[in-house]
Amino acid sequence: MNERIIELAEQAGFGLRRDGEIYTCRLEHLPITEYLAKFAELIVKECMEVSSPNYMRTPEDSVYYVEQAIDRIAEHFGVEE
Repeated sequence: MNERIIELAEQAGFGLRRDGEIYTCRLEHLPITEYLAKFAELIVKECMEVSSPNYMRTPEDSVYYVEQAIDRIAEHFGVEE
């Protein structure tokens, strides 16, 4: 798993076992909605940082910069298409 994803999961309140698996920090079986929401928020914020700022002058520029942003986000998180 991508190291940055693991770091974001830990920031969101998840734990990390020695084998690298992510788990909830509490031993009881509790809903993890709060942790997942924070995790998603951290990922979205990081995507915003990775993809901006881009300056667009023409519609062609916007297509080019969107494609670049998608590539940068995928590379940043280690995601392959």
